[in-house]
Order: sequence, then structure tokens, then C-alpha cells
Amino acid sequence: MTSCHECGYVYEELPVERVPESLRAFGPSYREALASVEPEAATARAETTVWSALEYVCHLRDVLLVQRERVVLAQVQERPTVVPMSREERVAICRYDSQPLEDVLAQLAMASDLCVRVFEGLTPAGWDRELVYNWPSTEVRDVRWVGRHTVHEGRHHLYDIERLLAPSQRTG
Repeated sequence: MTSCHECGYVYEELPVERVPESLRAFGPSYREALASVEPEAATARAETTVWSALEYVCHLRDVLLVQRERVVLAQVQERPTVVPMSREERVAICRYDSQPLEDVLAQLAMASDLCVRVFEGLTPAGWDRELVYNWPSTEVRDVRWVGRHTVHEGRHHLYDIERLLAPSQRTG
């Protein structure tokens, strides 16, 4: 995966030096996108197969924490194979729909900060480290791709949330 036809993200257009600042922006960006949304709108699913805005925020929080651990693993092991994050199963197992939005937004900011710290500390050789990544297909990826992919996750799900929340659902 090098680009996303749906949201327009192109991996190579993001210099790896900008990965940390891009990740750091997610906390404020998601908070702003959801600032005037009624709690019912944040938890509502437009369709049973489409996550709610709250579920997307929970997912990104968990993605940031999982990606952080994957990058750490790549720094200390030779070409580790990463465990799938089980994104669909997490929604139910972790009870995404029962978490207070305000708490999740604070957790997202914290997860972003923790993830940023790892990416900020990478040396050029650290960005070159490889791991066996399992999505969208099993392939050897370098940490550059992982960083860019993590930014894509955040941007894409913000795009998903903005599409979900019609202007009629906002209070302001």
C-alpha cells in the first residue's frame, strides 16, 4: 500500500521527518472535529457495518499504541513478525461503544505523545529497520512505511469521522 484512493493520502509525499509532527496533530484535530457533536451522534452507527465516530477514535488510539510497540520491536529484533491487531474484534472486546468520548480523546492525545516519542528518537538506521507486517498483505516493511502508514490511519479515520457527522448532527 503506497496510496489511498479513498482519502487521497500518498505515503511517499510525507517526509519521514514530518511523521512525528503529523502524529502529534491527531489529538487536537480529533478534538476539534468532535467538539460540537452531540454524544448520541458520536456513538451512532450510520450502518451496522460502519463504525461510529467514537469507535474510530478508540481505534486510532489503539493503533498508535500498537504501532509504537511494533516500532520498538523492530529496533530490538531482527525483522520481527508483528502480531495482527485484530481491529474488528477489538471493537467488541474492548467495548469501544461504552467509553466516554472525552476520556477517549484524552487517551488519544496520550497515545499520540507516546508514539511520537519513539518516532522522534529514531536514527537513520532506526528508520531502515524492517519488520514483517501483516496488512494489507504480509510483507517486509521498513519503519519509514510504518510511520507513514500510522499517519495514514489517523488522517483516513478523521476523514471517515467527517463523512459520518453530517452538519445536521452538530450542535454549533
